[in-house]
Amino acid sequence: MASSLSQTVLFSILLFLSLHQACAKMTHLNFYFHVTDVQANATDYGTIIVMDQALREGLDENSTLIGRVQGLQAAVGKDGSLETMFNFLFLNEQYNGSTLAIYGRAPLETTIERPVIGGTGKFRLSQGYSLAKPVILSATRLVYELDVYVWTLELKDD
Repeated sequence: MASSLSQTVLFSILLFLSLHQACAKMTHLNFYFHVTDVQANATDYGTIIVMDQALREGLDENSTLIGRVQGLQAAVGKDGSLETMFNFLFLNEQYNGSTLAIYGRAPLETTIERPVIGGTGKFRLSQGYSLAKPVILSATRLVYELDVYVWTLELKDD
């Protein structure tokens, strides 16, 4: 009896996973995260920073605004690494009002890989990952190029 129940549960899990893969749509997003009010002590151990920064279409600080990065970062590593909790709020026409939640560790001066742990609107039930590559690191300005890969279940709105 237990063996039959275990097989049924295993089959149900495998069916769910295969349907998820079959129904999920992959989206690749590329944009630039501009930090314009760099704080000198941002990587001092224990420092917590609340942020609301621009997501732009390009590297130039006057390129089209497509959204905002809102959230927290905390300096948690003795090496200056950060723990980040961000919501990417999209303001552009295609994803207006939708968000992606990205959480994870951010080592300094290297490509940062973090998981996408969810989303709202067009990104409801999303999961995936992001890669942030530093392209400008100065005392007054930071810019990261982001490639975000998300898989989203396509749901019909009620």
